[in-house]
Amino acid sequence: MSEKKKFTHDVIERSVGLMIVLTLLTVSVGGLVEIVPLFFQKSTTQAIDRQGNPLDIKPYPALELTGRDIYVREGCYNCHSQMIRPFRAETERYGHYSVAGEFIYDRPFQWGSKRTGPDLHRVGGRYSDEWHRVHLINPRAVVPESNMPAFPWLERPIRAVDMRTIETKMERLRMLGHPYTDEQIARARADLEGKTEMDALIAYLQGLGTALSNFK
Repeated sequence: MSEKKKFTHDVIERSVGLMIVLTLLTVSVGGLVEIVPLFFQKSTTQAIDRQGNPLDIKPYPALELTGRDIYVREGCYNCHSQMIRPFRAETERYGHYSVAGEFIYDRPFQWGSKRTGPDLHRVGGRYSDEWHRVHLINPRAVVPESNMPAFPWLERPIRAVDMRTIETKMERLRMLGHPYTDEQIARARADLEGKTEMDALIAYLQGLGTALSNFK
């Protein structure tokens, strides 16, 4: 190593402030190089699969959108991921691996890597509404070995879904690119009328991963 390079290296190592600045700069540049190109790839910004085939992806209807908020509020993502990796052990258990284009209307996405419980990305349509209802009220009634907590309060009539902000929420999402129509926003409250939080959460779960239901 030349004397000049050795001197420069010594200066960086001896200066904590300079080391922090250069480390942050290196990490920032590396992150930008990895992240920015994704904004220009159709597979991550449009509803298509890895082969470029269009997917039948639509923004969450009012009931499912509300159910998703309940899913996040109750911390379901702490135990359940929504990202099936392209490995045989995963696809045989959970179904077709997850495709980036499926998540274009998820803000924030629920990918995760923690699996105290199974991955839920392909749970839509796998069980009946009644199965989900029983499972959420008392998980051990259908899965005896389950360590999942129960959520019986979601079923109580007093836990009717909050309709006060649904139109505003959908309007803001439309500003971000979710193609909600004026008609969908106008009837949002009617779609939530008489529904409990349990109904909304089940609707959300039943829609998960169904855009690729024709893949085996």
